[in-house]
Order: sequence, then structure tokens, then C-alpha cells
Amino acid sequence: MADLSSLKDLASTETAAPAHVRKVDAQGRSYATGKRKNAVARVWVKPGSGKITVNGKEFAAYFARPVLQMILRQPIVAVARDGQFDIDATVAGGGLSGQAGAVRHGISKALTYFEPGLRSVLKKGGFLTRDSRVVERKKYGKAKARRSFQFSKR
Repeated sequence: MADLSSLKDLASTETAAPAHVRKVDAQGRSYATGKRKNAVARVWVKPGSGKITVNGKEFAAYFARPVLQMILRQPIVAVARDGQFDIDATVAGGGLSGQAGAVRHGISKALTYFEPGLRSVLKKGGFLTRDSRVVERKKYGKAKARRSFQFSKR
């Protein structure tokens, strides 16, 4: 690089940002892994009638609370694809709330693999971000993670 004019040529040869490509298997499904707390969900998305199954059960039977059902359906409603995809998920670990969040994360990622154009909507909604908050470990000399034992002067 002799002078500043060659710097302009150097910048133009730089590669563009990677375009997100469609990732679909032989059966026409896209697969993604979603995580939240200690729960891990494996999610497959394929075109269909809108049937959602979690661990072999219908999602309303697996997640009985309406709040958890709403959490699960958030990414589908956000991209206006309600009733267009069949979703099959297997989830393990954690409690029901963490599992619902893991399935939501997995659905969001799988939708972006199936239809890359949906990525911007899901990213703005915060569905693609992995919630990294996990339970803090217990420390020695403490009753719990941070709580001290009761103090008595006498």
C-alpha cells in the first residue's frame, strides 16, 4: 500500500456479509436446537396444517398453562405464519417454563433456516437471542448461592 488511494481499492475487494441460506433436509424439514436455563429443545419445522407436537403430545396437553402456550406460539404469530407449519419438538431438562422458552427459541431458529427472509422480524422481536440466565451455584459458607446463615451476636 503506497498511498491512501489504494486503500479505497482495498475496501471494495472486501467480501460482503454472509447471506443467510435456506437449510432444509431431504424430507423438506428445517432443524434447530433451542436452549433456555437447563432445558434443551430439538425442533423440526415443515410445511403443514399448523400442528405442534412436543415430546409426542399435542402442545396444549404438554404445556397446560395458557402463558406457556402463548410463549410457544409467539414466533409463529410474529411472522404471521399461523397454521402454515407443522412443528415437532423434543425437549429435555429443566422445568416447564424453561422448556417452553427452549422450544420457542428452537422454533425461531428453525423458521429462519426454512425461510431466511423472516430473520429480521424474529431478530427485532428478540426470539433469536439465547437467554443466557441460569441458576447460580451454591457457594460454601453460604446457605444458598448468596444468602448467609442467620447471624446472632450471642
